[in-house]
Amino acid sequence: MTRTIVAALLLSSVAMPALAEDAPTEPRAKNVILFIGDGMGISTITAARIYDGQKRGETGEENQLSFERFPNVALVKTYNTNAQVPDSAGTATAMHSGLKTRIGVLGIGPEAEKGVCRDALAHPLPLLGEEVKQRGLALGIVTTTRITHATPASVYSRSADRDWEKDNDIPEEQRGDGCKDIALQLAEAEFDVALGGGSEMFYGRDKGGRRSDAAADLPAQWAARSGGVVVRDAAGLAAAPQDKPVLGLFNPSHLGFMADRKPDSSEPTLTDMTAQAIARLKTDPDGFYLMVEGGRIDHAHHAGQAGYALEEAVEFARAVQWAVENTDPSETLIMVTADHSHVFTIAGYPQRGNDILGLVVPPKGNGEDGGDGVSPLLAADGKPYTTLGYANGPGGLLVKAHDDDDDDHDHGRPMPQTGIKARQQALVPLGSETHGGEDVALFATGPGADRARGVIEQNVIYAIIRKALGWAE
Repeated sequence: MTRTIVAALLLSSVAMPALAEDAPTEPRAKNVILFIGDGMGISTITAARIYDGQKRGETGEENQLSFERFPNVALVKTYNTNAQVPDSAGTATAMHSGLKTRIGVLGIGPEAEKGVCRDALAHPLPLLGEEVKQRGLALGIVTTTRITHATPASVYSRSADRDWEKDNDIPEEQRGDGCKDIALQLAEAEFDVALGGGSEMFYGRDKGGRRSDAAADLPAQWAARSGGVVVRDAAGLAAAPQDKPVLGLFNPSHLGFMADRKPDSSEPTLTDMTAQAIARLKTDPDGFYLMVEGGRIDHAHHAGQAGYALEEAVEFARAVQWAVENTDPSETLIMVTADHSHVFTIAGYPQRGNDILGLVVPPKGNGEDGGDGVSPLLAADGKPYTTLGYANGPGGLLVKAHDDDDDDHDHGRPMPQTGIKARQQALVPLGSETHGGEDVALFATGPGADRARGVIEQNVIYAIIRKALGWAE
């Protein structure tokens, strides 16, 4: 049986499960907002809930994040067609094309070999971003990562390799076959709002970028074609005309972590960008689609720094709350999910209200397992241990974290054991902590939200969106 036939059977059997029949009078959504917490597995949501409450002086366990109040919840299976544990390219493609595909590729079918340009061109998948514009709706993309990174790129691009973000990222032997780098695809795409980092992917070295042409200026080409405005900081975004498309590139690479943010930062927060995007998109009488990614949750986990990840998750929840409060619930479907999880754990029998970023202190006077309510519990080696930990990663004793994607932001300094700056212990020593393969949650509210139920394939999210907008029967 050929690979093509295998892929076809896979897609027909698991890629597009039938949705339940809907009542004839079911309301349709005018707008859809998909929030993707990159790497925001269920353990991350639980820890972020506690962390958020403890920041306000509460015990934390009873707290709820904004999206946890949504009435509809499902579990989502995240595997790629060739990987038990997925990456963001394959998972985000599932949500924005309606089909599962290989790990590491964007907008192309599983028949295509990763890294082969001709295969990519031969097996394109539909892109939700393209259909949104073809049907006359406004399109917005917001992220705290590079705008060319895997999750935002899944809205508008097709690529044989998620790492082909700029032209000279494409291997020399693959050039000339017709594939375009991801930054060029965005510059040629139709959109109304695109906000994030990654300016170095769009410019040549004359303008502080890394493209092969020293004079390259893709944002200027986009602005000349679209009549849009290019902005580089929060002030410029706030001042940009409301009636023109806007491209915001706020950092050469990813935006800074919230835990490192200074009061005078020129970068907008995720909530700032979400607010600006919604204010601009909602002026379109035909409605809009907006994807918002909290992308640095993932990067902090890869670095083994749970405090940084939780701070990003709290900001992500804040952006969701802004969207809820500033859209009409009768016409806007809001969904919150993750592309994948991480090997992140909450363990150890800490007492109620124990510092989520601290050492395990057991409940006072709890029989043989009890303590004084102050002293940390000791492991078999006689040492205390933290509530939060990782199954693998740079917190292992034998390795130092690498600096891919700027994850190793401690720059080699000794890491504290507890608190926001801590690097939690990992069992298996790796330069970068890995994704996890368990199901992630999907929370939904608004028209069409009742389809978020049960255990679903990740690509069904695409079907839910299209059904809510009235594009599918």
